[in-house]
Amino acid sequence: MGFFDIFKPKKKVNTETERREFLQTKGRITDGTIIETETNESGQEVVFYYYNIQGVDFESSEILTEEKRENPLKYAAGAKVGVRFDPKNHGNSILD
Repeated sequence: MGFFDIFKPKKKVNTETERREFLQTKGRITDGTIIETETNESGQEVVFYYYNIQGVDFESSEILTEEKRENPLKYAAGAKVGVRFDPKNHGNSILD
């Protein structure tokens, strides 16, 4: 490692696939609750959810994959779900 390597910006997660892989391998799990689901203009089902970490509430959304759409009751409003979050950036999360 050279002297100037200290000043190089850290590699950021560039794609959604890389972000999801990072959260699957390094993310921590907490409990969350589905707020609501809706279908966007592209016909994709979007789930809105919230979770709490160290007394702070976070709210996020995710487009459901085909696999997750097979079990609609699991993602109905009020359902309890697992949420994987980045321990260094609690707002970065996905449904588990």
